[in-house]
Amino acid sequence: MAVYTDISDEELSALLANFDLGVALTFKGIAEGVENSNFLLETEKGRYILTVYEKRVREDELPYFLGLTRWLAQRGYPSATPIVDREGEALQHVRGKPCAIFSFLQGLAVRRPTAAHCREAGEGLARLHLAGEGFSMSRANDLGQAAWAPMFDALKPAAEALKPGLSKVIDADLQRLAAAWPADLPGGVIHADYFPDNVFFDPAGRFAGAIDFYFACNDFLAYDIAVALNAWCFEPDGSFNITSGRAMLAGYEAHRPLSAAERAALPALAHGAAMRFFLTRLHDWGATPAGALVRPKDPLEYERKLAVHRSAPDLFLLGPAA
Repeated sequence: MAVYTDISDEELSALLANFDLGVALTFKGIAEGVENSNFLLETEKGRYILTVYEKRVREDELPYFLGLTRWLAQRGYPSATPIVDREGEALQHVRGKPCAIFSFLQGLAVRRPTAAHCREAGEGLARLHLAGEGFSMSRANDLGQAAWAPMFDALKPAAEALKPGLSKVIDADLQRLAAAWPADLPGGVIHADYFPDNVFFDPAGRFAGAIDFYFACNDFLAYDIAVALNAWCFEPDGSFNITSGRAMLAGYEAHRPLSAAERAALPALAHGAAMRFFLTRLHDWGATPAGALVRPKDPLEYERKLAVHRSAPDLFLLGPAA
């Protein structure tokens, strides 16, 4: 989350006039993340999140994201649900930009996940994949494997500025991934950004819900697991925590067992997932607008994860938890 767009009291009142939410009582920006402008909104009817969609999110894709979160909510999956206006529409506009109001999801994200958190997160991810079955809309993963080499062509100078010699290493990674990428695994709706700051837990440490579906798409379900393994199971010193990784898979497989082909593909998928976030962080490192209430995330974190995948891929085969 972040704040790139300011909204006046008059603009907020005009927006709320379309809804049966009452008048605003408090309204403040949330200065986290990098994608959209987000605000905590309290009205006479309750607490909500207002999201203003910035340049990376295309307006023609919003029906997919909003439709998906409504579909998940209807199937009992805990996530922030778009609120519709008196005409039944969720998509609105403010300052010439698309926006939507969402229900407030109770729970807390964790900064240092334990193996127990990883197991719960794995369960939550499997539940999401199952709840997404039957959703009629489809969106290609525009940040998937086919996009990485073209994306990196424009980022090679930035990679060299970040770390001399890095562009040659990344080129070799991209060739390796193109050769190893699987062609036929079970697919469906994936979150594609299932990081600890997008997952909430209740006070007892149980999975409470997921937010921020703006990278959601249709792709291999196991790729979503690979994104999560990278995001949840590395220690601050850059090492991969096998115990946490096995716990995440055990939680996932409690609801949706993996096929042998999915397990065998995890090393390549996890390597690729690290590449995807390295590239987008490298892009954002030099592209965050001046004055935004946001700090771009360090691409070197994922450069270090790429090095682990490069040197020890067998780590990610992850046998059963003890």
